Amino acid sequence: MRLRDFPEDEVFLQGSAACQGCPGSAALRVAFKALGRNTILAVIASCTSVFQSPFPLSALDIPTINMAFATGGAVASGITAAADRLVARGDFEEKPTVLAWAGDGGTYDIGIQALSGAAERNTDFIYVCYNNEAYSNTGTQRSGATPFAAWTTNTTKGKGEWRKDIAQIMVAHGVPYVATASLAYPTDMYNKFAKAKEIKGTRYIEIQAPCPPGWKFPSSHTIKVARMAVQSGMWMLYEHERGKTSYSAGTQRIIQGQSRRVPVEEYLEVQGRFRHLFYPQKDEEKIADIQRRIDHIFETLQFTHKMKEHIMDIELAQPR
Repeated sequence: MRLRDFPEDEVFLQGSAACQGCPGSAALRVAFKALGRNTILAVIASCTSVFQSPFPLSALDIPTINMAFATGGAVASGITAAADRLVARGDFEEKPTVLAWAGDGGTYDIGIQALSGAAERNTDFIYVCYNNEAYSNTGTQRSGATPFAAWTTNTTKGKGEWRKDIAQIMVAHGVPYVATASLAYPTDMYNKFAKAKEIKGTRYIEIQAPCPPGWKFPSSHTIKVARMAVQSGMWMLYEHERGKTSYSAGTQRIIQGQSRRVPVEEYLEVQGRFRHLFYPQKDEEKIADIQRRIDHIFETLQFTHKMKEHIMDIELAQPR
């Protein structure tokens, strides 16, 4: 699928109350183009609750329900059960796709128990975490997704802990499909939603969502920052299906040696939330800590990739 071939139908309407450069609204547009109108949206308390719900100015042209932070997996499970019943009675010709949409606060922290329960039951729905790496809707407090050294209103000197990896926690649940995505690679995101639509059971997609007010960069730079996150290795694009992980788009090109990795420092420097790492004096140690962590991950991935290529070359060289 190419960008120019995306369906023209718009489920996300014009004139929403979202901030300029809002990553959540952009991600929803791509998701709806892949999933289509036969979708029921369950919005966990987040920025999306604000820009899609004020009557009569809802930004969404499909059935939508809003819910509390902790209830995403439970409410989506209930919607799925009701849809199954209506299909069995003949009220629905085709079962709608149930899409749960949450921020990192409603996924990494407050909502993890309901999500884990739904995943353990393998409930048939798509759960999306649009990860803006903080509680942006309530004043930019730290969350479990906030990266090490990032400023928030309650980590004013920089967060002292490394973030959790919920995508890998979902992989550990054994669900049929887990993927990560980026606004800077919309066709990759579209393809992952289209694939998830055709899979039964719990599907988890996590989208990095650079937030201009919370991350402190100009609203016109949302896509630029999202691209730098992937190019630096601070955000990785992959999908895990049937027990195997495959990398995609910018991450795949780095692993295969087709593009160079941008230094982490360049990514950090364009965001005001990391300003304290550069002013009044540069914190070389923390920047180096972050870079070493990313280097280790990619050196391991690149070594694995080269070993696979080497094994393939040996197999091809064997006489048949």
